[in-house]
Amino acid sequence: MFSIGDFARLGLVSVRMLRHYDAIGLLPPAHVDPYTGYRSYQAAQLARLNRIVALKDLGFTLDQVTRILDEKLSAEELHGMVRLRRAQLEAQIDADLARLRGVESRLRMIEKEGAMRTAEIVVKQVPAVRVAELSAVAASYEPADIGPVIQPLYDRLMERMEAAGSPFAGPSIAYYLPLGDGTVEVHAAFPVTVASVPGLTMVDLPELAEAATLVHHGPLDTADASIQAMAHWIEDNGYRSLGLSREVYLHCPPDTGQAGWVTELQMEIAKV
Repeated sequence: MFSIGDFARLGLVSVRMLRHYDAIGLLPPAHVDPYTGYRSYQAAQLARLNRIVALKDLGFTLDQVTRILDEKLSAEELHGMVRLRRAQLEAQIDADLARLRGVESRLRMIEKEGAMRTAEIVVKQVPAVRVAELSAVAASYEPADIGPVIQPLYDRLMERMEAAGSPFAGPSIAYYLPLGDGTVEVHAAFPVTVASVPGLTMVDLPELAEAATLVHHGPLDTADASIQAMAHWIEDNGYRSLGLSREVYLHCPPDTGQAGWVTELQMEIAKV
C-alpha cells in the first residue's frame, strides 16, 4: 500500500487531484484509515489512474471518463478511442496553426502598407498553354481552405503523369474559379505537349494579352501582401483586373519546404 503522497508521485499527479477523484468516486483509495482518515492506494490502481489522466488530457470531461471506465473497455478499445481523439486534436491543432499563419500574414500586410513592392511588378504577355489538370472545390479563398485541397491534387497529378510517362513541359500552374455559392474551384495543372494523359483533364489555358506579374519568394500562405500590392498597382496605373489569375511555381525545391519556393503571380489586366 502507498500513502496518497507516494501514490501521487508514482502516478505523476497532484495530491489535490487524487482527493478530487476520490470525492467524485472516480478513483477511491484502496483503504481509508477510520481513525486518521489517511488514504492508501495499491499499485494496481495506477492502471486506472493512467487511463483517467490520458482520457482527461485528450479532452474528455470527467463525467465522460467515468462512463468510459465504468464500461470496462478493453485496452484495444481504449486505444482506438485515444487514436480517434488524437486525430481530432491534431486536426484542430493544424486548423489553429493555419489560422495563426493567416493572422501573421494579415499583420505583415498591415505593417507594409505604404511600402508595398509595386516597383517589382512587370506587365507582360502570357502565352496560351495546354495543360493536364485535376480540380476540386475549396470552401473559400482562405489559405486554410485552399492548402488542404490543392496539395492532394498535385500529389495525384504527378502520380498519374509519371505513370503515363508524360513529361512536364513547364513549371506547374494553379488557378482558381469562383463558384456561385461562394466556394472556389481549385485547378492544379502541368503544361504538356501530348494530346491526352489517362485520368487527367486536358485544358487549353488562353493567352493573357496583358498580365501584371510579380515574383513571390517563400510560402504561399505569405503571398497575400504580394497579391494586394498587385491590386494597388493595377488601380494606381489605370488598369482593371479581368479576373483571371494564375500562380506559376517556378522553383519548388523539395528539401526546403515552401520556404524556398519561388512563385510568379499573374493577373490579367486591361486599360480602363
